[in-house]
Amino acid sequence: MRLASRLLSATFFTGVALLALPCALFSQEPRSAPVVTAAAELPDAPQPQSAPAADQSPDQQNPATQSQTTPQPAPSSTPAQSPAAQGSSSSQSAAQQPGAEESQHQKADEQIKEEEKQRVLGIVPAFNTSYRSDAVSLTASQKMKLAFRSATDPVAFGAAVLVAGYHEALDDDTGFGWGAEGFGKRSGAAYLDAFDGAIIGNGILPAILHQDPRYFRLGHGAKTHRLLYALATNVICKHDNTHRWEPNYSNVAGNIISGAISNLYYPSGTSGFGQTITNGLTVTAEGGAGSLFQEFWPDISRKFFHRDPTNGLDAQARALDAQEKLAAQKAKEETKQNQK
Repeated sequence: MRLASRLLSATFFTGVALLALPCALFSQEPRSAPVVTAAAELPDAPQPQSAPAADQSPDQQNPATQSQTTPQPAPSSTPAQSPAAQGSSSSQSAAQQPGAEESQHQKADEQIKEEEKQRVLGIVPAFNTSYRSDAVSLTASQKMKLAFRSATDPVAFGAAVLVAGYHEALDDDTGFGWGAEGFGKRSGAAYLDAFDGAIIGNGILPAILHQDPRYFRLGHGAKTHRLLYALATNVICKHDNTHRWEPNYSNVAGNIISGAISNLYYPSGTSGFGQTITNGLTVTAEGGAGSLFQEFWPDISRKFFHRDPTNGLDAQARALDAQEKLAAQKAKEETKQNQK
């Protein structure tokens, strides 16, 4: 959580200002066909049957009408449903809800497996990025597993070594000392910073607050719109239940809390409440650079490496965009003709 530069702090406040823009600016349009859930057919309700007049005893019938033949009602073709059958139907309907939850859980597992294969240049993990606009919400355990998978990837250890070398070259955190011992301490501190941030900001807090920790790539539309969208996702995120955008408490608070924990193993001269808040906000702001890279990396990969990390999802989104534009043009032309 110790960073040499504070210039990117302005990026955080830019993201906060973006919250004041219309929500439509950051809305991610669904690009896939809607999922149709089949409703279970309930049995028809039994038809009410009237008691026949012949149920009355001969003593209760009018003597004047005893000689007349009383027509008997035809038996109903739909027998009344017994209480046991009704209970069986209710139990079948109640069993459908757990089945739907299990299906969603399985779909989320499949999507997580896809995300765990995503690596930039085949090296840098992009597990916390979703290329799907129809991605389902994750359970608390799935969020924790995904966060732990990202935090324990071998690249995370290599990144900690690079960060340690960077800070030692800049003469930061002199309390760690120099040489092999100081470099080892810096490497361990850098890894703990990344580990705490991933587990708290992408696992624990999202599980508690029901927020999705992943970056949902837009992947279509104007470049300016995509740029603003990527920056804004550092301070806004999707809620698990409503799928609406809301303040990203998990990311911001996770960075601050992990910064507070780092005071336990950083030299006292570089710790403190003010430093903790500053580092947390700086890391949040610098997350905008990562979001921008994840947003435009597939475009870069297709252009220079002729590989599509989205496996055709971007092509589908562009095709749908073209269809929508064509339909809008036709509707506009028809409106003009009707007005003439």
